[in-house]
Amino acid sequence: MAHLREAEASLTRRPSVPALRPLIHAIGYTDAQYAHAAELALPNGGVQLLVNLDGDVLSSTRLRDGSDAGPDGPSGHAHSGPGTRPPAVTSVGGGALQGPYTGPAVIDPAQQRAIVWVAFRTAGAHPFLGDPLAAVRDRLVGLDDLWGRSGATLRERLLHAMEDGGPAACLAALEAALLDAAEPDRLPDPAVLACAARLDAGATVAEAADSVGWTTRRLSERFGAHVGLAPKQYARVRRFQRLLAQVNAGPQSPDWALLAADCGYHDQAHLIHEFRALAGMTPTAYAPRSAAEPNHVPLGG
Repeated sequence: MAHLREAEASLTRRPSVPALRPLIHAIGYTDAQYAHAAELALPNGGVQLLVNLDGDVLSSTRLRDGSDAGPDGPSGHAHSGPGTRPPAVTSVGGGALQGPYTGPAVIDPAQQRAIVWVAFRTAGAHPFLGDPLAAVRDRLVGLDDLWGRSGATLRERLLHAMEDGGPAACLAALEAALLDAAEPDRLPDPAVLACAARLDAGATVAEAADSVGWTTRRLSERFGAHVGLAPKQYARVRRFQRLLAQVNAGPQSPDWALLAADCGYHDQAHLIHEFRALAGMTPTAYAPRSAAEPNHVPLGG
């Protein structure tokens, strides 16, 4: 069931600058009011750039593993009990890069009331970082730390553009900033992209490495630098995403045993174990904002 918003206005489009299209899947601006006070963001293997225009803060509470959740899922706030590790809480300024996550994180919907975002393609964020992308794995990193003064002033520039010309002008200013930040000599490695496509389709790490004539060690090194995850981590998250796609496109009462077989899990028990690890809840507790937003799960409490 979709979780209704009190109001919403948004603009989503592909980059208008041809040089950015191989790197960025989409950019957008969303203006929305959500009724829930917290939500889970689920890992999808990708990287996002976020700028909160409503407040100069972005935060994320990464759940370490299923122990941060109750039997069915989080209760609306992260917690830890005896023998568990405390959740990793990060709070930065209003502009940040969200690295590829290996597990779920609690985020604040109030910080999405007026937000500008960039969804990078696989390895598409690599030209915008001076370090290997693995440096931002499971991290929310302030743009001031990544880009210095240009990152620190991006939010202010986007606010001015929004005031002058609305969302379209704001996104145009964002594209200009991205062009300035990109390093042309750090374009994604085509062999890494080919391996990612094979892993996304269900190939093993060894099969992906063999397809480009690499050892698995070489693939791991290049994959971490360009994608930010180890190949096995990426394959695990992308299998989870294939599962979510089928769940959201299928009947209200999924056949979990059939889905386990279709998506490459050993059995239903394996699927449930992986679901808890990657979503922080059991499959039956999963209720996203909408079928079109499978990686955003409102939390009660």
